[in-house]
Amino acid sequence: MLEPGIKAPTFSLPDQNGNIRTLEEFKGKKVILYFYPKDNTPGCTKQACGFGELLPQFTEKGAVIIGVSKDSVASHKKFEEKFSLPFTLLSDTELACIKAYDVWQEKKNYGKVSMGVVRTTYLIDEEGIIQKVFKKVKAADNPSQMLSEI
Repeated sequence: MLEPGIKAPTFSLPDQNGNIRTLEEFKGKKVILYFYPKDNTPGCTKQACGFGELLPQFTEKGAVIIGVSKDSVASHKKFEEKFSLPFTLLSDTELACIKAYDVWQEKKNYGKVSMGVVRTTYLIDEEGIIQKVFKKVKAADNPSQMLSEI
């Protein structure tokens, strides 16, 4: 995992609408950058809907929410529409951002070992510096946890 105090790695990825988004465009705002394994799975849905419900409070505090997974733009669009998600979802099919933020790791599930995205949330300040790192977060609790952190 990356450590607090360092400059957050930049990215240039398509969002759920196919528009290229970069970290630089959010300069001047706090960024909640969360990495999740897969669209439309129970934990990921709880996490995304939680962020969606709390978005007005994040906005009041000058923060934006950005979700990142290796799902396609089309998958993100369906996920956004199905749950009325009001924030940016980035598609990282090449794993460039996922690996830059060190969340592509070995996972064990019922004794089976595989590589995948470890659910992780980064709090990045207005200048693009990582302030806090939350590793292996609980999907349902992460949105309210992040709101209390900012």
